Amino acid sequence: MEKLTAAMKSVNDLNKTHGVTQRGGKKYTEVSVRIEAFRMAFGTDLGIDTQVLVDDGKRVVVKAQITEGDRIIGAGMAEEIRGSSNVNKTSALENCETSAIGRALASLGLHGGTYASANEMAAVARKEQAQREQQSKPAPKPQAEPEPEDEDPFGLPPIEDAELFGVKNHEGNLFQKPVDDRDLAVKMVVELMKIYAKTEVNRAGETVPARERMTMIRQIKEHNTHITGGLSEADQAKFEDIYKKILARLGAQAKEQESAEG
Repeated sequence: MEKLTAAMKSVNDLNKTHGVTQRGGKKYTEVSVRIEAFRMAFGTDLGIDTQVLVDDGKRVVVKAQITEGDRIIGAGMAEEIRGSSNVNKTSALENCETSAIGRALASLGLHGGTYASANEMAAVARKEQAQREQQSKPAPKPQAEPEPEDEDPFGLPPIEDAELFGVKNHEGNLFQKPVDDRDLAVKMVVELMKIYAKTEVNRAGETVPARERMTMIRQIKEHNTHITGGLSEADQAKFEDIYKKILARLGAQAKEQESAEG
């Protein structure tokens, strides 16, 4: 309880110095600032777990939980409508996760001025407008099912819409909205690997060793073979070369870290 009391006092103090002034004059302490105070108070004794409950292309719902071992001691949920703002056009999932973590911290008393997150307060009007637009769209007219075509004598697959390539993160979850250009998707996979290689601290404020980041990058490659597997031999060689260089740089960094620790 002493640690929680100290964290609450720290967040309240930060609200005075780092608070963002909202409409009406109230101040709000951003989630990133509160996570720092949370980690300073509890270190790694408590965890922050997030789970995507809904991601159907229109809306995203994320649940966040504060855990102590197997026990849940705080929780929060958030919802975002895809395309309802500039950030939600490209990063609705990340935005929603941040809001959910903010509400989970608030459930412990680490609210920083108000229970709702800054994004949530700004998003209310956006969500209502987006929902009104969806409801106002006329229901699609039922269409008669097409008559079955004769089976292709050559056994070729039917011609369908353009193939979509969805880039996945190290956990196998969709990272961004799928694209219909394989070359662009490959570039996105490479950029994602580079981001993982450079990111030394995760969203929970925990240090991610270079050796662990190497494992994550290998997982990214495995989860995206549906994209890279269709490359030409020359392009496949280029991709493998970039992949090996990223791992090599991280490997050198890992040896330095392990040497310093040992």
